[in-house]
This record gives sequence, C-alpha cells and structure tokens, in this order.
Amino acid sequence: MTIDGTSVALIGAGLTAGLSAVGSAWGVGLAGKATSAVLSEKPNLFGQMLVLQALPGTQGFYGFIAMFLALGRINAATSISIAQALQLMGALLPVMFGTLISAYWQGVASAGAAQMVAKQPESFGRAVIIPALVETYAILSLLATIILLGGVTL
Repeated sequence: MTIDGTSVALIGAGLTAGLSAVGSAWGVGLAGKATSAVLSEKPNLFGQMLVLQALPGTQGFYGFIAMFLALGRINAATSISIAQALQLMGALLPVMFGTLISAYWQGVASAGAAQMVAKQPESFGRAVIIPALVETYAILSLLATIILLGGVTL
C-alpha cells in the first residue's frame, strides 16, 4: 500500500477536527467541574455558569470550520502530491494547536471566572471577559489557517 497526497491531506483535515474537539472537551470539562461546584450551592446561577462552561466549546467549531474548508480544497483537486498535502497540513497547524491549547486555558479561565461569580454574582459581566480574552487567540488561529489555506495550491 502506498500513501498518496490525498491520504496525507485527509489526515491533516481529520487531525484539525480531532484536536480542536479534544481541546474543547478538555476545557468544557475543566469549566464544568468548577461550575457544578458553584451550582451545588447556588443553583440560581445556572444561566451564568452555563455560559462560562460553554465558552471553551467554541474551539471545536473553529476546528470543524477549518476541516470543512480543507475538505473543500481536497475534493476540488484532481490529484494532490505529498508536497501539496504537506502545505495543506502546514496551513492547518495554527488552528490545530491554537484551538487545542486555547480551549484548555479557556476552561481554566472559565473555572476562575465561575469562582468569581460565586462570590460576587453581580460581577458576571466582568468575569466573562476573562475567558473571552483567551477566545481571541482561538479566533486568530482560525484566521491564520484561513489565510494560509489561500496560499496552498492544489
């Protein structure tokens, strides 16, 4: 069996979706641990805790968007060399690792924000900004991937 460029490109697309999903699951889980502790004592904060727990989940969507864009390029190509596939994988690297890592840290930031809201429920508006700042880097990683994909010739 030989490995062709299309196979390598599909591995890159799959890793993109997979790593971003892992990061989101990790971040949502970290935030969920903190938010469930808050909710055990203050169930009236459910709405705020849900927002804080859900924030790290957005990275999974960014990875899916990047995978979808890559698949569009792969499916439109008549043939893909290994070199072209590696270019495609290189273009996907920012979102692969940017979402994996930012989702984890956004979960950590969301957990801290949950503790802040537990002590001062009126601070939710300020607290949500803390994990939202981490989101900036997930968005930048997606934008970098989109720009880099534009430079890949298949």
